[in-house]
Amino acid sequence: QVQLVESGGGLVQAGGSLRLSCAASGIIFSINAMGWYRQAPGKQRELVAGITSGASTNYADSVKGRFRIFRDNAKNTVYLQMNSLKPEDTAVYYCNAYRAGMHYWGKGTLVTVSS
Repeated sequence: QVQLVESGGGLVQAGGSLRLSCAASGIIFSINAMGWYRQAPGKQRELVAGITSGASTNYADSVKGRFRIFRDNAKNTVYLQMNSLKPEDTAVYYCNAYRAGMHYWGKGTLVTVSS
């Protein structure tokens, strides 16, 4: 089992920044990839950014150039740095880990961007 705990969400004005953290624990060796997803009210959950064990990254078009995903292996933590936030970034952000054919999810952290 892999346990994921997110933190760092909150209320921010448009144009501001937030950094989300996702701390992983449990059976964390051989995690193939980790990522951040988000789900806005009335919408489907979507991938925001992902990072593989080899540190390759990918981003949704809507956040490219504004968000950055990175990891601290010593702390078993993945971060999402979010800059130039927009009201449409408002959502619950979920951390995800993919290991041995299974997806693991955190409980989510709410990000609200006011206009």
